[in-house]
Amino acid sequence: MTESVPPVTPVTFPPAFLWGAATSAYQIEGAIREDGRTPSIWDTFSHTPGKTAGGDTGDIAVDHYHRYRDDVALMADLGLNSYRFSVSWSRVQPTGRGPAVQRGLDFYRRLVDELLDKGIKPAVTLYHWDLPQELEDAGGWPERETALRFAEYAGIVGEALGDRVENWITLNEPWCAAFLGYASGVHAPGRTDPVAALRAAHHLNLGHGLATTALRSVMPARNSVAVSLNTHVFRALTEDPADQAALKKIDDLGNGVFHGPMLHGAYPDSLFTTTKSLTDWSFVVEGDLSLIHQPLDALGLNYYTPTLISAGDPNVAAPRADGHGNSDFSPWPGAEDVQFHQTPGERTEMGWTIDPTGLHELIMRFTREAPGLPLYITENGAASDDKPDPEGRVHDPDRISYLHGHLRAVRRAIAEGADVRGYYLWSLMDNFEWAYGYEKRFGAVYVDYATLARTPKSSAHWYGQLARTGALPPLTSAE
Repeated sequence: MTESVPPVTPVTFPPAFLWGAATSAYQIEGAIREDGRTPSIWDTFSHTPGKTAGGDTGDIAVDHYHRYRDDVALMADLGLNSYRFSVSWSRVQPTGRGPAVQRGLDFYRRLVDELLDKGIKPAVTLYHWDLPQELEDAGGWPERETALRFAEYAGIVGEALGDRVENWITLNEPWCAAFLGYASGVHAPGRTDPVAALRAAHHLNLGHGLATTALRSVMPARNSVAVSLNTHVFRALTEDPADQAALKKIDDLGNGVFHGPMLHGAYPDSLFTTTKSLTDWSFVVEGDLSLIHQPLDALGLNYYTPTLISAGDPNVAAPRADGHGNSDFSPWPGAEDVQFHQTPGERTEMGWTIDPTGLHELIMRFTREAPGLPLYITENGAASDDKPDPEGRVHDPDRISYLHGHLRAVRRAIAEGADVRGYYLWSLMDNFEWAYGYEKRFGAVYVDYATLARTPKSSAHWYGQLARTGALPPLTSAE
């Protein structure tokens, strides 16, 4: 008699869990000169020779501006119940100040209406790195005025869409905007001034606080306001006190600089010690921290890979292995004595180690640090070298494996008491991957850049099955 094998208990998620995908305006919209839109810092940066792979730009991107109805229909076919997108600031406010261009706002009105018609809940991100160039010409995020202008812009968009959009995100990954944009220079606007980066970080914090207040002044009270942080998972190479001190220094610069004031109303004192040779932080004006420290309705966490660090010799150039592009300038002001190491394990096409335990660690950290605050995974995904087969199908088993492992980590965190309410795959479709141009494909949907035809990859079908059933499919179930 053959012994029966007990059934495997399915990994299921809460019934109200949001299953979405995420994009950003400059990476997908195109139509950079239509309906009153003016250049952002990414238009300028990508048109500067040598700044992006192959000289690629977002001029056309994947033409979502004209194809949004088809893209929404594709999401509906896959079974997604939420979509996180960003608004192009210079499409709404071409100079970054003054009245809105209604044609620009109308695009987002149409997009929201299309999503709601298909039963897909929109989640709006106000800022995903595309500062209007005119504001950068006036000094950009290192200047306090930019935070004030951001609040004005937030109020305009909130008033236009707040009656139909419940979920709002002020900033996406302000660490990248400040430190990759103004310190290492690998992102727009490409400046390499560590003090400017610290000033930018503070004014992004201030912009978040002021925008949160502005949104709440024009929207129904039921709406949720959050921020999406690329809260790094840092690990020390050893338990040696020097490595632990290096860990604290980098954690302040990567994490505490934002969630300190946003969640707790204060910067870490040790951050001031790390950066004291650069600045006295006199750009922090009395009252700023209370303006920044607005109650949040939720917190977005973006995660891709952990980072391994140790103490290093400041007189010896350490190999860069922090996953943030190649530059002679560090994105870590005041921490030039910290060394980054390659983490062991399998890697994505970005060279980032695949480690789902980092996502679990991140979720549990903020479950402890911000008890009672609902969490969303607002970005998680992997770049793969995806190509169609002779029949035109695109199989991406590596991405399915990545998602399977990371979603198990999310479910484990929920079982341990974390209040995670949604997951947004990065990205809905292949697109302009910033300084990497079109070389790296993060999408669940393949885009032929010559024809702009969309083809759902096997990971899209796998993820769609998860979205429809709420149960984690086996690795072999993709169509």
